[in-house]
Amino acid sequence: LCARQAVAKHYTTPEAPLTEDDVIIACGCAGALEFCFSVLGNPGQNILVPRPNHPLDSCVAFSRGLNARYYKLLPERQWEADIDHMEQLIDKDTVAIVVVNPSNPCGSVYSKQHLLDILAVAEKYFLPIVADEIYTDLVFKGQLSYLIATLSKNVPVLSCGGLAKKYLVPGWRVGWILIHDRNGRLKKEVVPSFIKVSRKSLGISSFVQAALPQILEKVPQSYYENTMSLVEANANIVYAELSVVAGLTPVMPSGALYMMVGVELDKFPHISTAIDFMEKLMLEESVYILPGECFQYAGYIRVVLLLPNDMVKEACIRIRHFCGRHYVQ
Repeated sequence: LCARQAVAKHYTTPEAPLTEDDVIIACGCAGALEFCFSVLGNPGQNILVPRPNHPLDSCVAFSRGLNARYYKLLPERQWEADIDHMEQLIDKDTVAIVVVNPSNPCGSVYSKQHLLDILAVAEKYFLPIVADEIYTDLVFKGQLSYLIATLSKNVPVLSCGGLAKKYLVPGWRVGWILIHDRNGRLKKEVVPSFIKVSRKSLGISSFVQAALPQILEKVPQSYYENTMSLVEANANIVYAELSVVAGLTPVMPSGALYMMVGVELDKFPHISTAIDFMEKLMLEESVYILPGECFQYAGYIRVVLLLPNDMVKEACIRIRHFCGRHYVQ
């Protein structure tokens, strides 16, 4: 109870008020998403997820017998969702739209208007939003990160979050669902089902749950600011260094902990895929990145921005040397 009360107190707003009864504690944000998919859909139905995206959503959906339908994110628009494509994917078996903001792997942070556009689609088709918001507040200076529930008047929102990213404690496995019901649409079946599935779960450490009020109330703002100062500085380094490398096109992020970089594979005749790029880069330069195939997005690589600045710069130099050897005009 104290954990649920602490989460509700921390995230309640005038636009989206919460009590402890609106909070479900889960085993990390992954566990929260698993609860959502288990409750919202039946085998054979489908859920809309972004592409590129962390593979967790589709894996959990498949494990529950749901089909994942991928709506496009547009790199030329800072990875905004293709609203028209999203709408084209919806049919009578669609049960929810997943929105990841800020984004892993893209590092995008959606504007208020873009979130309102997504909500308009959800409202039109009477669909709830499953919001993966574990990177909330992890944004660069001058950026604003909106919790989508604070903008929703009629669309129910299930906001999934946790301690792992903001507090840099992934092994603690503390997550939650914030149930933002609208017009009582979730009250009869969905909320009772969440309580049932949460009771079937082994749950998280009682010690960590007991510590949650102290963590949420007393960790100083400077902790997050220092983390994001490092990430933003690294983003600037990577963008500046890789923008001048022939064959690479970095997309500058606005938050989260990552950057996506496009690879012109047709200019690297001895490299067939981003997976091949990753393997050769690791063997030749001892630099490890993730290929876009991990995120259902070929032709891109993902760079993590959490290392010390000097290591990030060294990695960029090695990537530049690697591309210089393999790139053909």
